[in-house]
Amino acid sequence: MNIFRSRAFILAIACCGLVWGSRGALAQVYPAKSIRVVVPFAPGGATDITARTLGAKMSEAFKHTVVVDNRTGGGGVIGADVVAKAPPDGYTVLIATPAETAILPHMQKMPYDALRDFAPVSLATSSPLILVVHPSLPVKSVKELIALIRARPGQLSYGSAGAGGVHHLAGELLKATYKLDVVHVPYKGVGAVIPELLGGHIPMTFSSMPPSMPYVKTGKLRALGIASMTRSPAAPEVPTMSEAGASGFVATNWFAYFVPTGTPAAVVSTLNAEINRTLKQDDVKSKLLVLGLETRGTTPDELGRFVREESQKFAKLIKLAGLKAD
Repeated sequence: MNIFRSRAFILAIACCGLVWGSRGALAQVYPAKSIRVVVPFAPGGATDITARTLGAKMSEAFKHTVVVDNRTGGGGVIGADVVAKAPPDGYTVLIATPAETAILPHMQKMPYDALRDFAPVSLATSSPLILVVHPSLPVKSVKELIALIRARPGQLSYGSAGAGGVHHLAGELLKATYKLDVVHVPYKGVGAVIPELLGGHIPMTFSSMPPSMPYVKTGKLRALGIASMTRSPAAPEVPTMSEAGASGFVATNWFAYFVPTGTPAAVVSTLNAEINRTLKQDDVKSKLLVLGLETRGTTPDELGRFVREESQKFAKLIKLAGLKAD
């Protein structure tokens, strides 16, 4: 009887070894199929450009397609929620901005916990915001714009890519700093804001550089200032906000990869390594830099710390400005 029990025990241990061995094998062959990268905004914005630029290269390396899935709405929350509730297997990935992860959680009830439900992978790119206006607006600098808004209290508006986004907070920061009476008009993503600005339906917006710079270069929009400490290599002719009359004004958008919490560490490591390897490629760096996107690349832990710091920073600004999602 003891012999049979011993044999049964040994067989059970062997079976466990086979199960764990198969799990290890599955991790080693990741990815074994297409990967879906959810972009929580419409095509054409910096989030989408980052995802598609890196996705094309990652598809080549993985030998499986990296599909970009634009899930718009809710200022990015709808797309982020898709990923938060997806199976934690590495085949559904989120490319997020400050809005879904560090801003909106302080402004409204969320369907997910931004710090608990996502596992960080890598910070991919960042872009200083640029203040652009319709050419019909009679201003050539931020200083002149501030004077015009003060001369027309409540008559001018600024568009944003959605309530609670970094573009919205940049406008509110300018508004609060200089005590301006200007109306916020939220849209569903940068892809919706720029056409409205080009058509003269709104006079100004804070935008990431990629979707707006082509129109600045052709004269269809006028750039008043880059919200960074130094001028951008993508537009060296555009002054910083400080140079243009808004001293110390800095506002940056960033784009980072996340997966659902519970995704195997080996899968996170594989994604992180490939994203960071892609970001170091000269053709990728040059393509993104021309558009105003600076390549980053971090460890998962570094991204986790960065998001927590950003969350604390935005919480203070939101409280100071008394903001709520529109």
